[in-house]
Amino acid sequence: MRTVAIINQKGGCGKTTSAINLSACLARLGQKTLLVDMDPQGHCGTGLAVPEEQIERTIYDAMLEPADTRDGRVPKISDIVWQIATDFDLAPSNIRLAAFEQVFAGRSGREDRLTNALSAVKDNYKWCIIDCPPSVGLITFNALKACDEAIVPVETGYFSLHGLTKMMETLVMLRERAGKDIVIRVLPTLYDTRTKLAREVLSELRAKFKDYLMTSTVNFNTKLKEAASFGQPITEYDPGSRGYKDFVNLARELMGARPAEPEVAHDKMSRPQELVQRARALAQLANYQFGRNAVPTIQQTPSAGGGNVGTMQSTTAAPAMAPALAAAPGHAASMSATASLSSLSAATMSAPTAGGIQRVATTATAPAAMQQPVRSTEQKLADFYGVKQLDDGVVFSARFDSARQVLIAGDFNNWLPMSTPMVRTPGVGWSMKLPLSRGRYRYRFVVDGKWQTDPFNQYVETNQFGELNNVVEVE
Repeated sequence: MRTVAIINQKGGCGKTTSAINLSACLARLGQKTLLVDMDPQGHCGTGLAVPEEQIERTIYDAMLEPADTRDGRVPKISDIVWQIATDFDLAPSNIRLAAFEQVFAGRSGREDRLTNALSAVKDNYKWCIIDCPPSVGLITFNALKACDEAIVPVETGYFSLHGLTKMMETLVMLRERAGKDIVIRVLPTLYDTRTKLAREVLSELRAKFKDYLMTSTVNFNTKLKEAASFGQPITEYDPGSRGYKDFVNLARELMGARPAEPEVAHDKMSRPQELVQRARALAQLANYQFGRNAVPTIQQTPSAGGGNVGTMQSTTAAPAMAPALAAAPGHAASMSATASLSSLSAATMSAPTAGGIQRVATTATAPAAMQQPVRSTEQKLADFYGVKQLDDGVVFSARFDSARQVLIAGDFNNWLPMSTPMVRTPGVGWSMKLPLSRGRYRYRFVVDGKWQTDPFNQYVETNQFGELNNVVEVE
């Protein structure tokens, strides 16, 4: 049984939230987990809808000695646990635990009471998560003596950063006193990527505590608070939320697996596939046939080669493809818009569409676009930029002429913009290609640190902060 203590002497940093939802996600991943509430406030039970008036025995009773009980019998942890969900048990606490330090003051072995209690169930669980009180005393020291690893949740605010240095010094001292090689990890919590302060604090954490900092980050998400108010872990309240994704990533990281991240690289396409893609991009750019009267969707239609090719569709007549813009380094299958257009300016290529293969003849002196009705500049920009589909991914493209950096954040990257920088093509704009599976995705751009909607995608919805997210549906 791996035992992890969630510890920080500062309150309000997300200890109990982390303990509850990490335990729930480990259980959801098939890991039988015991959550031990070592906080006299008993917030784990409250956050999991365990009625306080029905709690007869707590973790305090399991740590007593026979002489401390009326009948000389000390209950085992297996006698006091509440089953919260499949593979998820809780050893609750209440205000009686506050007397622990007074009762055991001066006794030998007082710092090993929790270790002894857990030893009886070490073969029953794969994980034990301990929620510690917001103080450093005998209760916390018992948790440290019992654990193999300690996670320090840190709110990404100024005072939390200042207190972390002292907390780490205290932990190192307690680790030496406990005589155990406890692995200490720092977990950024309540991270709001929209605020400059949060981003600066996270950068400072990476600089000063890089040897301790976890890869996972728990973002600010109102669903986590709502889940606690309803007495449910996030796994039950909203398994589609960002909070759920964050804690599943945390669970996977602890289990040794890399946190789930959207793929950003593709296998190199064959030469015929590349030529087909370029031909389709040129044909659609020349004919200006992109419809924008419905939420853009992406479906699979048979290609000329018998495979499937993604196409953009809407409730009105919509095109099969969009021009390819420059993708990030590492996207082996992507290409820039300038390269695709210049290489085919005088070529005749085959462009697969939903109805089969169509020959599109184009020359430098007589482009097909000139044969179309005159359209306004705004209409042309709306057709060229926005969300489009290529054979191997969805392209997000926009034009911000004066921007120095454009990032994209959305459901596909856990709303972490720094993980998905867009690439600038001079004279064309900013773009990024992502391989998105079927589903509905919300996203926003971060232009030079400022969050904003995609001006070339009219489909939006209001988020929990009263701002607008863009929406794209992939089918």
